[in-house]
Amino acid sequence: MMRALFTAASGMIAQQYNIDTISNNLANVNTTGFRDNLAHFQDLIYQQLRAPGTPVGASQIAVGQDVGLGVKIGASEKEFTQGVLQQTSNPLDLAIEGDGFFQVTLPNGTAAYTRDGSFKTDSNGSIVTADGYFLSPQITVPANATQVSVGQDGTVTALTPGQLAPTQLGQITLVRFANPAGLSPQGQNLYIQTAASGAPQISAPQLNGTGSIQGGYLEQSNVSVVTEIVNLITAQRAFEANSKAVSTADQVLATAVNTKSS
Repeated sequence: MMRALFTAASGMIAQQYNIDTISNNLANVNTTGFRDNLAHFQDLIYQQLRAPGTPVGASQIAVGQDVGLGVKIGASEKEFTQGVLQQTSNPLDLAIEGDGFFQVTLPNGTAAYTRDGSFKTDSNGSIVTADGYFLSPQITVPANATQVSVGQDGTVTALTPGQLAPTQLGQITLVRFANPAGLSPQGQNLYIQTAASGAPQISAPQLNGTGSIQGGYLEQSNVSVVTEIVNLITAQRAFEANSKAVSTADQVLATAVNTKSS
C-alpha cells in the first residue's frame, strides 16, 4: 500500500511541474519573441514480480508481471515555431520571419542569442537591446540620420542631410543552430549556446536556411492561450486524480491497520 502512496505522489509532483511550465507560458503570452515550453515525462523503473520467459515445466511464462513505480520529469523543451508579426512605428523593431536568431554581446563578452528584435540606439548611436547589449556585428547610426531602414537581407541604411542616396551602415547577420531546443534560456529573452545546441552558424538573412528580416515589425510570443488553458485543465485534473489515489491508498491502509480479528 505504501507503494501506491509514493507512486501517486510522484504523479502529483510531475503535474505540479507541468502546471508551473504552463503558468510560465501564459505569463509570457505578450513577451516579444518568447518561445513556449513543453514538459515531457518518463515512467520510472518497474518492480518485476515475474519475468516473462520463466520456465514452467516443459513450457515457459508467456507474459510477465511487473508494477510501475510512478513518473518523473524527463525534459522541458522550447518549441521554436513562428510567432505572429505585429507592425510598429519604430524602424529598428526587427522581426525574423523564418529560422534564426539575432546575436548580441553581453557585458562579459559572451555571445547571446534572441528572437526579440526590439532594438534601440544608445547615446553613441550603437544599435542595442532594451538592456543595452550591443547587436553583433555592431552597427552605429549617425547622430544626424533622418531616416533609418533595414532591408530583408539585413542591410542597414540611413539617410543624412545633404545626401540624396542613403548610406549603408552595415549588415545584420542571423545565427542558426542544429538543435535550437538545446539552447539554454537565460531570461531577458536571451539564450546561450550549449553542447547540445551545436555551434552557431552565422549567415546573412535569406541564405543557408535563415529567414528574412522585417523592419518595423516585432515577433510576438508563439504561446497559444487556448492550447495552454486546455493543457492547464488537463494537468489540474491529472493532479486531482493522483491526489485521489493518495487518499484512496490511505483509506485502504487505514482499513488494514484497523482490522481486528474476530
